[in-house]
Amino acid sequence: MSNSYIDSVYEQVLTRNPGEKEFHQAVHEVLESLEPVVERHPEYEEVALLERLVEPERQVIFRVPWVDDHGRVQINRAYRVQFNSALGPYKGGLRFHPSVNRGIIKFLGFEQIFKNALTGLGIGGGKGGSDFDPHGKSDNEVMRFCQSFMTELSRHIGESTDVPAGDIGVGGREIGYMFGQYKRLANAYEAGVLTGKGVGWGGSLARTEATGYGLVMFTERMLTTRQQSFDGQRVVVSGSGNVAIYAIQKAQELGATVVACSDSAGYVVDEDGLDLDLIREIKELRRGRISEYASAKPSARYVVGGSIWDVPCTVALPSATQNELNLLDAKTLVKNGVVAVAEGANMPTEPDATDFLKENGVLFGPGKAANAGGVATSALEMQQNARRDQWTFDHTAERLQQIMDSIHDRCAETADDYDHPGDYVFGANVAGFTQVADAMLAQGII
Repeated sequence: MSNSYIDSVYEQVLTRNPGEKEFHQAVHEVLESLEPVVERHPEYEEVALLERLVEPERQVIFRVPWVDDHGRVQINRAYRVQFNSALGPYKGGLRFHPSVNRGIIKFLGFEQIFKNALTGLGIGGGKGGSDFDPHGKSDNEVMRFCQSFMTELSRHIGESTDVPAGDIGVGGREIGYMFGQYKRLANAYEAGVLTGKGVGWGGSLARTEATGYGLVMFTERMLTTRQQSFDGQRVVVSGSGNVAIYAIQKAQELGATVVACSDSAGYVVDEDGLDLDLIREIKELRRGRISEYASAKPSARYVVGGSIWDVPCTVALPSATQNELNLLDAKTLVKNGVVAVAEGANMPTEPDATDFLKENGVLFGPGKAANAGGVATSALEMQQNARRDQWTFDHTAERLQQIMDSIHDRCAETADDYDHPGDYVFGANVAGFTQVADAMLAQGII
């Protein structure tokens, strides 16, 4: 970065937030795109807009006491970071995972500001979670934790204030327990206070599929700029959770052969194309490991550890976790002929790997654009809740397609406007930022 104002803001972030490397990375990645924007708009510096943007409006840290099945009291730490409400109520998921800390929640919340802005649906950015690990816990233990967690969180959320959703470790079971506790505490059925609910009690059809579907929709739109499509592509998807499963499904529907997916222990390769029904049985019904796939399919092989990006592909969809794809991986992908990389997870590609991919002509879809389908459909769930209505699967999927196409086109047009043609990272950062910045200017110093 060479702009003195932007440099000073970033130095302030480093000083005020020591040790929060994921947050530093997310802020740097956005700020380095903003030099031409700040030069066009000197008024941003006059009102300290960037300083306000990188500082959350509110951060809540609280303890969560709960009792396990052996009668022992357990204590977890939890967070809700309400980052920016210039465009609407805070919106962002809750993550339950041992790795959760304040820096990770802040990085996710900061990314959420721009992702939500790109949807055009009037939602601000926030994120939350806890270092609680639901894996290996009984349903009753998860319920007791969720009820204790919501007892405190309920003080800080509301359908016009802050609307959480699910994320890693938080699915329909956890959302159900939290919604039930919120309803008890509020003495009101406020369906719009949480999204990701069950379809029978306020949830949206297509929400489960939305992030994975949206990822593929965005990637398909990128491919069309080079007169290509998913048809005939060889695809690798990291992860085997919700996002990965529905990205695999959508890519297969569009004619791709998806040959590999992974979990935290290793990855599986099936040259015949992954059997999605088997993956879903293993991961969704049995909550098993992806290694079980290779045991059931003679055409498959399982690799312990290593890098899934060693598997040759033309389209790569990193959909597991942050910083999973490094520079060495990027070089391997380019060597093997990758055409497009799109992020299904939040910031899964390290900065030098992103740069290398772009420098070598690879279409690159950043997470704040490519994986916005989940939060977009959450906002559609909020619309349905406000009307006490429910849309069909096809109608919701059609709206999702329109939103993902619009996000792609906004990113591409913004990049063109600033003489960065084809740079979706730049386009997403600047398009999301300018929408938020204009709203902040209009609303005064708050």
